[in-house]
Amino acid sequence: MSNLPSADITHHDTLVAPHAVHQLVPAMQAQLVGLEQLTQRLLIALLCGGHILIEGPPGVAKTRTIKEFSRLMDARFVRIQATPDLLPTDMTGSDVFHQPTAEFRFIPGPLFNNIVLVDEINRAPPKVQSALLEAMGERQISTGGTTRVLEEPFLVAATQNPIEHEGTYPLPEAQLDRFMFFVQLSLPTLDNERRILDQVLAENSNASEHDHQSLALCTVDDVASARNAVHGVFISDAVKDYIVRLTGATRGIGKGGVKPGEIAHAASPRASINLALAARAHAWLHLRNYVTPDDVAQLAPDILCGRIILDYRTRAAGISERDVVQQILENTPRL
Repeated sequence: MSNLPSADITHHDTLVAPHAVHQLVPAMQAQLVGLEQLTQRLLIALLCGGHILIEGPPGVAKTRTIKEFSRLMDARFVRIQATPDLLPTDMTGSDVFHQPTAEFRFIPGPLFNNIVLVDEINRAPPKVQSALLEAMGERQISTGGTTRVLEEPFLVAATQNPIEHEGTYPLPEAQLDRFMFFVQLSLPTLDNERRILDQVLAENSNASEHDHQSLALCTVDDVASARNAVHGVFISDAVKDYIVRLTGATRGIGKGGVKPGEIAHAASPRASINLALAARAHAWLHLRNYVTPDDVAQLAPDILCGRIILDYRTRAAGISERDVVQQILENTPRL
């Protein structure tokens, strides 16, 4: 069950009571074929106040997943298609002159929603990236000398197309570090693709039934109470030490540390913080009120891989960020 010493989990091994939010994962998995990991990462990010970056080729249900997620939790959802001519005010909103009263009134932009899908985020220019950075990191938007706080829950789910890079603006490291998860999607297996085909044809033939199946299962108030419950999940000193060892390994520290020169830029302390927060939510979703090293290990690839930059020689050898993180997981002792 856990590799923790028994003293670490004494009085913390009772089960978590089922919550309305727990219904989201099986409901999403019933409607989205082969996307179990993505749906779980989405919910963990929401429970932790994090954001998620999804990379995958066109047609693998990135947008569909986010839309179903927001509909099942009855949240305000908006989709933004990033383009090179996008302006910061297109995201944040702006002051507009109201002639009858001779006053300027602020018209909120799409960022004033609960779940914001930014499609092809790397097509947005740097000024838009900076506006997103404030919203993601500070939970606020500054326009016209006024700072406005965003309503919770607030989650940015961004997508990237790994195939075409012409006309794109690579995300800066500071922006990448604001995402909690980096999820990579690939083309489905033939068995899953057949299930997808049957599902979509059935939905097209009976749209009303599909709408009925997509009725909200929880509210934003349920999410707020779930967040409070996640904060109460116990995380032992042994697990905290394991988290720090994983992050330190990206800097070449410890038994699982990478070789000198393998990584050009290692993970920051925000990686450790996100690992701890996400592990709590992962344990809570599995009806436990304590964190195990397994919780951390399962989440580490999707949290660490976007926070390290490989040396050019490592990339030339055909080694990816996920390969390096997997090597760290295999070589870093849990206790």
